[in-house]
Amino acid sequence: MTNPTQPTADATSTLHEQAGEADLDAVANPSSGRRARGGSNGPSWFQIIWASKKARVGIVLLGLYVLVALLAPVISPHDAADTTFNPVELPSGAHWMGTTTQGADIFSQLIYGTRTSLIVGLFGGLFATALALLIGLISGYLEGTWIDDILSFVTNVALVVPVLPLIITLMAYSEVRSIWFTIFIIGIISWAGPARAKRAQIITLRNRDWVTAAKFAGDGTGTIVFREILPQMTSLVAAGFFGAANGAIGAEAGLSFLGLGNTESVSWGTMLYQAQLQGALAQGLWIWLIVPGLALAGLIFSLTLVNFGIDLISNPHLREDG
Repeated sequence: MTNPTQPTADATSTLHEQAGEADLDAVANPSSGRRARGGSNGPSWFQIIWASKKARVGIVLLGLYVLVALLAPVISPHDAADTTFNPVELPSGAHWMGTTTQGADIFSQLIYGTRTSLIVGLFGGLFATALALLIGLISGYLEGTWIDDILSFVTNVALVVPVLPLIITLMAYSEVRSIWFTIFIIGIISWAGPARAKRAQIITLRNRDWVTAAKFAGDGTGTIVFREILPQMTSLVAAGFFGAANGAIGAEAGLSFLGLGNTESVSWGTMLYQAQLQGALAQGLWIWLIVPGLALAGLIFSLTLVNFGIDLISNPHLREDG
């Protein structure tokens, strides 16, 4: 008599077949296998970042900058381009930070300058990261081919070219002085380093067993690169984006301070340029020079802290206890 609690031979065979199919599916599609194995036991990427005190401060601070940029017309008491006020006014109820030598409200310019810096950081970081990711993925996956040789040569040349003289020359002799042209110039000179890092990462991933299994399963190059390899580089790509955004914000401010940006737009860099050009300290308008610099430092500091939290995803040894 068969024990009802004991599976029969046919049932046992069926279970073994199902388990074998699950294992084959996990080999052919490692991402699904990882989801099945990981389940909901491990913390999500946001929980890992939020658990870090440094990253938490960075997220909150960055959120304040974004909120100020979105609500600039509401927060700003005046139009940033309005120069109809009395020049060189000290801080008062009507002008919280005083006015410039041209008669513009300093506080309004500071608020609207947040938009410019965030736009440059966002699109400059996206452009540089996308370019570095594309070149790094192609070069790394096709390692040893003539395509890799050409892309590696271009990357090496871009790495040894002095960036500062190049960007100053391009901006100085260009007839286009817009924020989008500045973003473009910043992007094309800042992709080489991240591309080299992504190439090294994809070389280590392309020889993994689950990539080999995907090849045997008949997946094309694009499917393997974008569905199998790229998801494993998420933290590296995100860290590269925040690093590129940081560099773009600092580069735009530096170019504007040198008078190489769009001097007609309102940004923290143009505020510093005008303050230095008009002798703000000599006229007692120290706030005109100091406040944009502090705002710029705070934004870069917040992005750096967030980037530290992203590093925790790929390196568990950096995570804080508790």
